[in-house]
Amino acid sequence: MLNHKKWMSGMTLLSLLVVSACGTNGDASSNTGAGQLASPSNGESTNAPAVSEPVTIEFWYGLGGKLGENMQILIDKFNSSQDEVIVKPVVQADYSETEKKLQAAIASGTVPAAVLSSNVDWARKGYYASIDELIAGQADFNKEDIVPTFLQQGEVDGKMYFLPMYGTTQVMYYRKDTLEKHGIQAENLTTWEALADAAAQMTVKEGGKTTFYGWEPMWGADNMMDAVYGKGGRVVSEDGKQVLVDSPEWVETWDLFRKWIHEDGIMRIHSGGQGWEYWYKTIDDVMKGNAAGYTGSSGDQGDLDFGIVAAMEQPGWEGMGPGKPVASAIMAGIPAKASPEQQQAAFKWYSFFMSPENTAFWSMNTGYIAVRQSALEDPAFIEFSKENPQITVPLKQAAHASMPFQDPTGGKIYDALKIAADKVQIGNVPAAEALKEAKETAQRELDRSNG
Repeated sequence: MLNHKKWMSGMTLLSLLVVSACGTNGDASSNTGAGQLASPSNGESTNAPAVSEPVTIEFWYGLGGKLGENMQILIDKFNSSQDEVIVKPVVQADYSETEKKLQAAIASGTVPAAVLSSNVDWARKGYYASIDELIAGQADFNKEDIVPTFLQQGEVDGKMYFLPMYGTTQVMYYRKDTLEKHGIQAENLTTWEALADAAAQMTVKEGGKTTFYGWEPMWGADNMMDAVYGKGGRVVSEDGKQVLVDSPEWVETWDLFRKWIHEDGIMRIHSGGQGWEYWYKTIDDVMKGNAAGYTGSSGDQGDLDFGIVAAMEQPGWEGMGPGKPVASAIMAGIPAKASPEQQQAAFKWYSFFMSPENTAFWSMNTGYIAVRQSALEDPAFIEFSKENPQITVPLKQAAHASMPFQDPTGGKIYDALKIAADKVQIGNVPAAEALKEAKETAQRELDRSNG
């Protein structure tokens, strides 16, 4: 009897479906609309909804450690929040490798739809898609809520090409026990001169060899450029015609770093290695008790134990006021060769990441700066900052920070500075010599760029 009822129910349903089908209008044009399949060529039509597969896109990014873990959390959250887009993470070694891989992808014509990378020169060459129309097409994007300094960094010649995913600035992390042991108050380390004196006091040497370092700057030009900006130094003149990296502000500052590292032995750097290896070695030195502190990214906070360390702003110089380190946005772009569907999918992913709730989550879990002003009003962020005051240090520093240098040569001036930094930090070459060579190379490139 049960099987008979099932058969009768099935026949009734089939009959209803047939009646419904026979009752449809034979005019295909009147029935084809959103969510419906187009009518077949024989004039018959169907009301069956279109079965649209989600758009799968690759998102390339060079983040490791806790940063990579938190990125994966948000990707998973996005993928499970809707069924229109699937983000497939493709992890690179670091930011630099991401750009190198993207360059090869652009050349081959097979590009990811989303990439945590930006390049002003490439935007001008048409390698990145302008996103103004995508922004205009999303009513709730709320462009005005984005931190203005970060938003401006995504503009190229009056058009938006990149979106700020998070903000960063280099701050100082120190071992609380080491400073306490030597009677040093972190709030008094407001100048580089004071920091150098404290580093000398905390350094331990045995047999002429340093076994415990008073401070560890991070490898590369960026830390030393931050210090130069605190003295009022510039990379290029205001009219954009002269390279100024051999000025006294540059030479004096960079030579102090050389002296602290090579002559005084109170500081050192880790260099080389794969990806972020040098960075994590620097962090390990402090966390394992081999150094009193280091200069690193606000984004390091997810990898640090704040039972051991604390954070403070970068210092300035005596008589020059607070420091002026760079506060920059880590930007994401959409390659122009991605299909329109993929570009829309990438923008949907970026918008999700940049929402107040998610940018606050990223800030709390990584130490990077939230890109939306409303994120600071997020209840979870407010509560978190009460128990984790280090999260506010990057925000305070960003209030008096410098804008990142926009290299008009497509990176060639910065490349010259990286070479000079290696000569000073690794090779113990006098800053005047290294920067003179950098200036000559950079000036040639600037002249060529200016035509």
